[in-house]
Amino acid sequence: MEPYAFFRGEYMPLKDAKIGILTQALHYGTATFGGIRANWDEEKEQFCLFRVKDHYRRQLNACKILNISLPWNEQQMADITVETVRRSGFRQNVYCRPLAYKSSEAIGVKLHGLEDDWFVIATTLPPYLGTGGIRCCTSSWRRVSDTQISTHGKVTGIYVNSALAKTDANRAGYDEAIMLNEAGHVSEGSGENIFIVTKGKIVTPPPSDSILLGITRDSVMQLAKKELGIEVIERSIVRSELYVADEAFFTGTATNVAPIIEVDNRPIGSGDTGPITAKLQALFNEVAYGRNPKYSEWYTILKP
Repeated sequence: MEPYAFFRGEYMPLKDAKIGILTQALHYGTATFGGIRANWDEEKEQFCLFRVKDHYRRQLNACKILNISLPWNEQQMADITVETVRRSGFRQNVYCRPLAYKSSEAIGVKLHGLEDDWFVIATTLPPYLGTGGIRCCTSSWRRVSDTQISTHGKVTGIYVNSALAKTDANRAGYDEAIMLNEAGHVSEGSGENIFIVTKGKIVTPPPSDSILLGITRDSVMQLAKKELGIEVIERSIVRSELYVADEAFFTGTATNVAPIIEVDNRPIGSGDTGPITAKLQALFNEVAYGRNPKYSEWYTILKP
């Protein structure tokens, strides 16, 4: 068992996959990445890769923005990812990290006239935000606007913005940062979408508030409507609404559904995981492991 990669058209142990220090994407952030869960079911002895083709559909759209041209379609990328997980030999939850990038070894700020490439890594990942409730602060760093750089794809360069917010929050003793956009509306965490629960309804920022169009976000919205019968509203959220929300939670591939229990030293609701958040955690965990046949179109099953 070891981390594995598909790199430059070949499968290999991760330790053997290396890029040159003049690679253009390394210098200028001209790449787009993703995160895909391959969840291991010990009882069935199988992996469930969750919404893998949806992840690659989003990544290929981001490639269009960055003028990256790849020879693979979403199905081929999904198949390569499955094989990379299989070759890793892991029998535990696996995190897959695909990255499409400008692979030319060249100095110069541009997107045209450069070579493109793509790789995917299969490795393990510890709990991203721990296992308890999350304490957050509102960041002084504003989320970049889609008029500056596209926020709808996971462009690597944009994550300097997130890293600044995350580092400041952690150094101040918080688990995570909540970022506002230039208009002062709540946008997202440093690497997660955000939801609040108020008066029995779920509210989340709309795409126009500079959010990432998260796959987990979309999954949770569908589960809330179909399984719990709860209305989900996409609208702008102001900072003070966080303080008076009944519940709040993050969603993301690395975090799944994670309860927010405090914002800016103010407890959210009871200061513990709320009932709707708890139900969504359980529902999402069920589908993410491929255990609900109603959502079989989301599952890619691998029996190693």
